[in-house]
This record gives sequence, C-alpha cells and structure tokens, in this order.
Amino acid sequence: MNKTTYNLPTLSDEGGLSLYLAQIKKFPMLDAEEEFMLAKNWKTNGNVKSAEKLVTSHLRLVAKIAMGYKGYGLPLSEMISEGNVGLMQAVKKFEPDKGFRLATYAMWWIKASIQEYILRSWSLVKIGTTTAQKKLFFNLKKIKNQIAPRTEGDLKDEHVKDISNRLNVSEEEVVSMNRRLSGKEQSLNAPIGEDGDEWQDWVVDEEMDQELKFAQNEEINQRKDLLQDSIKVLNDREKEILYSRRLTDDSTTLEDLSKKFKISRERVRQIENKAFEKLQKHMLNAAKSKNLLPVK
Repeated sequence: MNKTTYNLPTLSDEGGLSLYLAQIKKFPMLDAEEEFMLAKNWKTNGNVKSAEKLVTSHLRLVAKIAMGYKGYGLPLSEMISEGNVGLMQAVKKFEPDKGFRLATYAMWWIKASIQEYILRSWSLVKIGTTTAQKKLFFNLKKIKNQIAPRTEGDLKDEHVKDISNRLNVSEEEVVSMNRRLSGKEQSLNAPIGEDGDEWQDWVVDEEMDQELKFAQNEEINQRKDLLQDSIKVLNDREKEILYSRRLTDDSTTLEDLSKKFKISRERVRQIENKAFEKLQKHMLNAAKSKNLLPVK
C-alpha cells in the first residue's frame, strides 16, 4: 500500500493553479453510502480505483483547507500538494466501520501535513522552538480576528496582553510574531493564474462550504466529547485554574487566582501548565485510541 499511486490532476506551479482548481471541481461529491462502499472495497480488497475515487472526491476539501493557511506567505500550490499527501494517508488508514465520514478524519491528516510543511519552510529561528511559540505561530491570526478584526500593523497594548495571556507566551513574542506574519498576508484579490482569476472567485463554492462545515462541526463535537471525558483526570483546583485561564473567553488573571487560592502567581502558572499538559496528553491518547488523529 505504501507504493499506491493515483491518477490525479497535475499541480505544477502557481501558473497552473487556476487550471488545477477548475479540474478538481469536476469530481463529484460522494454521499455517505457510496463513500462507505468505496472505503470498504479499498480496505478489504485493496481496490485502487475505489481509493482513487475517495481521494479525488476530497481534493476540493484539501484546497479549501490550504487556503486557510495562505497568510504564511508560502505558495498555495505547495500547500495543496502537501495537503494531498495528508489526504492520501488518511484514505489509507480510514476505518469506515467507525461510523464517521472520511472528511472528518481526513481533516486531521490534511492540516498536519500542511502545518509540517509550513514549519519546515519557516526556519526555527523565525518561529521559535518551544511548543508555546509554535502554538502562537498557528493561532495568532485567528485570535487577532476575534479581538481586533481588520487591524493592520502593530497590535494595541491591550490586545498584545490578551493574546499573551491566552497563549502563555511573552508580550514581546506576540509583538515579534505579529510583525513577521503581517508582512506575509496575501490579498483575496491577488491573481492565481494567467487568466486573471482571483482567490475570491474560487473560494466561493457553496457545495464545498457545506462539506467543510459538516466536517468542522463534527470535529468540534468530537473535541468537546474528548475534553469532557479527559477533564476528569484533573483535581478540582487544576480544573478551576485551567478553566479560568484557558477554557473561557474572558480569562482570569494570575493575580486574581493567586489571591483566591492563597498561592503565588508563579505557582498558579505552574499548576496551569501542568494541568494543561495532563489534559492534552489524555486527550491525545484518547483521540488516537478512537482513530481520530493521525498516528505516525
């Protein structure tokens, strides 16, 4: 299976991107029953044609997800290619009897492949080496859009402090990362091919939006279930501190929690980090055991 090859549309460079996007729109979406039968035929009989149909029917999902990472200043064609590798891995490992759609499972693989490509392309000097810095790298843009939409240039001090608290990184790191990423934005009106097509001309695809929305909703529900189950590994103090610091929209300050529990601010931070690591480890193990995450 490692040598399985598929007859897929060619994606060579930015010049051929608009042609590729037009080609993959021609592949029909699969209903649940057809997807299940194809997946079973591939899993049981090794039918490559079935696997190929599963892959081609989800190429638009890869492109849609890849477009969400266009702000990192890397070629969209490369990110789509990396996402396609993740999609093929997902098809290879997909278990149709688990009861959920391929799109839901494949999203994890697609995102992981694209993010790994981005991390390889951005030197560690640029993004930092710690888990917190990598979390900042991939979450800064999303949080900015929540608290300061349409903001250009440097963030206001209160926004920097908010992001710093949410992601547990220094304010200096927030400012530095924002400046690096701000120079990498690409307009939705930027041309993607020789025929003058623009990003927004292709992004508007209601059928794909529905498929992605379904997969995202299912992913959110699965994460909520994992969280509710995994939170039980924490004691009462760990739960309250973690909820107050990371699981609410309006996080509590270290100072307020230190007064409440009559411990130092540093001790609160230590408990918060330890609780988060425990929760993350339990959720990761649970997700892998349920085949919801790529296992490498």
